[in-house]
Amino acid sequence: MKKWAAMAVLVGVGVLGMLVTPQAQAKQGGPINTADTAWILTATALVLLMTPGLSFFYGGMVRLKNVVSTLLQSFMAMAVISLLWVVVGFSLSFGDSFHGLIGDPRTFFMFSGVGGETHPDLAPTIPLLLFALFQLKFAIITPALITGAFAERVRFKAYVVFMVLFSLVIYAPLAHWTWHPEGFLRQWGVLDFAGGTVVHMSAGFAALAGALVLGRRQVHRENLSHTPANLPFVMLGTGMLWFGWFGFNAGSALSASSTATLAFATTNTASAAAMLGWIAFDWLRGRKPGALGACVGAVVGLVAVTPAAGFITVGQSIMVGLVASFVSNAAAHFKSRTAVDDTLDVFPCHGLGGVVGMVLTGVLAKDVGLLYGETRTFLMHMLALVVVSAFSFIGSYLLYKLVDRIVPLRVTAKHEEEGLDRSQHDETVGETAVLSAPPPAAASVATSSEPARPEGSLPVPA
Repeated sequence: MKKWAAMAVLVGVGVLGMLVTPQAQAKQGGPINTADTAWILTATALVLLMTPGLSFFYGGMVRLKNVVSTLLQSFMAMAVISLLWVVVGFSLSFGDSFHGLIGDPRTFFMFSGVGGETHPDLAPTIPLLLFALFQLKFAIITPALITGAFAERVRFKAYVVFMVLFSLVIYAPLAHWTWHPEGFLRQWGVLDFAGGTVVHMSAGFAALAGALVLGRRQVHRENLSHTPANLPFVMLGTGMLWFGWFGFNAGSALSASSTATLAFATTNTASAAAMLGWIAFDWLRGRKPGALGACVGAVVGLVAVTPAAGFITVGQSIMVGLVASFVSNAAAHFKSRTAVDDTLDVFPCHGLGGVVGMVLTGVLAKDVGLLYGETRTFLMHMLALVVVSAFSFIGSYLLYKLVDRIVPLRVTAKHEEEGLDRSQHDETVGETAVLSAPPPAAASVATSSEPARPEGSLPVPA
């Protein structure tokens, strides 16, 4: 019966899509700005590219027998969240506000009323439909970010169920609180330019909850270590993330404007500073500068500058990147000494990176930050930090427990040892590559000098 459940839901959504009568867009703004529309179309595509980039970034870090499953978890978010967003996700996030807490699910149900006209509150110069698609890409990557925390041990079906519940129960309210004109965090004056709070803090604290609920992998309990399965994958993923992040941050200006240009510049600068900061911190602790550390550092800088990108100067973004790299590197090093098995350091990098960005936004935001003599914005950011952290962690923890009652979250010990590629998907990297492999004799010569890869955990450098 369970095997038919997914098909029944999918067919039901398809039937519902045919039966719902499209409604005209209720609120319409002024004329469409073609330059803004062209830029946000481009930015939307860039943000979507980040999710495949994340899949390579994560997929290169895990052990070889889990590469395919890790890649697929990010790709699956593109499919599942895309449909969920059309049905009710966008409406919960940006529909008519219920006391600043959540959107009315009827406002944009099945994208009804989401048309090609501007919207006076949400999309004043671009089509509302384009705004909805741009926001969809943020909703996609958020649950994908969480997967790094429970990599190598999560049951695929349970992950899909959790992803749906997380998007509805955690992500949609946070997006409404922060980005809807009537959301209560926005009314408090909390600034989140492109998702440091909504995306990275929520994913980071949900990742920490997931690591605690699913428990430690066997290799983590045995304190074994290993090198990443594919460092070029990690570097490729970093490049795709860095490139796509220009759409993530600069696109959040929702216009082809000087603000978008500023966000573009601060994004690049913070990432560069964080990459160098991470390497320098490693060097001070006696480690050699490495490609993995450089990649992780660059991503931490991108995370930290996200909430501040359009509110700070280019020079200030250097300090944002440096502080975030030091904090996240130290946190990853500390976490490696604990019993918490956050496989790919999602909480130290995304959770704490988002926290650093949120705090520094309250300090550095032009005209309203603590640096400019204003205290209210900073205090509201500190209060919001507590609210968002508690909501994301506790809410996600309860969701994991609920999902575990529906579908066991963790694979069996045998399947964990076998690897998720084989146990969850009946596919492996080796079988995929065999089609283009050289003849056995040539293959043995080509691989005879390769060093053995040790088993283990915690691939992200501490």
